[in-house]
Amino acid sequence: MKNYIKYGTGFIGAIYIAISLLVAVFVYYIAPDNSPNANEMHLELSLLKPGSQIHFIHLNQEFKVNSNRNILLYGDQKSYKSIAIDTVYIQSDYCFYLPYGKSLIEKVPVTSLHSGISDQLSHVKTFHLGTDKYGRDLLSRLLIGTRISLSVGIISVVISLLIGIVLGLYSAYYGGFVDKIIMWIINVVWSIPTLLMVIAVSLALGKGIWQVFIAVGLTMWVEVARVVRGQVMSESKRVYVQATKSLGYSDLRIMVFHILPNIISPIIVISAANFASAILIEAGLSFLGIGVQAPMPSWGAMIKDHYSYIILDKAYLAVVPGLAIMLLVLSFMYVGNTLRDYWDVRR
Repeated sequence: MKNYIKYGTGFIGAIYIAISLLVAVFVYYIAPDNSPNANEMHLELSLLKPGSQIHFIHLNQEFKVNSNRNILLYGDQKSYKSIAIDTVYIQSDYCFYLPYGKSLIEKVPVTSLHSGISDQLSHVKTFHLGTDKYGRDLLSRLLIGTRISLSVGIISVVISLLIGIVLGLYSAYYGGFVDKIIMWIINVVWSIPTLLMVIAVSLALGKGIWQVFIAVGLTMWVEVARVVRGQVMSESKRVYVQATKSLGYSDLRIMVFHILPNIISPIIVISAANFASAILIEAGLSFLGIGVQAPMPSWGAMIKDHYSYIILDKAYLAVVPGLAIMLLVLSFMYVGNTLRDYWDVRR
């Protein structure tokens, strides 16, 4: 029973991460608003309650046909303009409609209607989580934010692994002067607060999503390097390493093909923890305004835009993205802890 609980949380976390990955990949086929970055604004629909249903008419506009690949990556550029309405009717060759929340009726030629003349002139859209202060669908932006958070985590962890594994391997394998130099670099970087380092790198590189990837990755390699160094120092004393040296194998081959596969377990564990840290750091940077920039949806930026509503009746605008961050980070921590327990020889 104890093992079931211990490993069960990790299994649940892995399932949640897998679902999040699927959502991140196919988000523009899942999100109710699949426009690029779910950035379809309707200021008149600002702060709608969850479950609100609004009628829209669609008016033709020029557009470029999107391929399935572009929709998958960037979203669907609509071939029509959506207008929120209260009422609509056809008279002669014109379509008359009353815009949402207004008192003056407007008209457009029937030929400009995207769907043409049909029994159902308006289209009903349900905002399951309501809208933000700009009238954008909150659920859609929350889903697309999953892609941002996981992308930052994946790329940042890859960058940290590349730097940390290389430095850790060389430091422990060669020792002496090389080890002293690398350890001095590690200690200097280690002594700088992580968030301060990320902010400094972000300001140096500029604002944007790619800058966030690099900034977070460049500040997370220290832990990887320390873990790899300690593991390699232990493995270097084993018989198989001495045997490979006596066979005349090159140092690079010994490190990559013999030592590294034997220390992969702790690297995976530290990567899971770094993944969770990267998501938190990205959210913090976006909250401070130096992370992912608008109109790209980020959970941290969503909290920043709506944290003032926490003391009002719209607290969910900030709480929901906060819960999304918490659940994803918690899942990675559970997975990391489960992997640590599974590979712990003392268990």
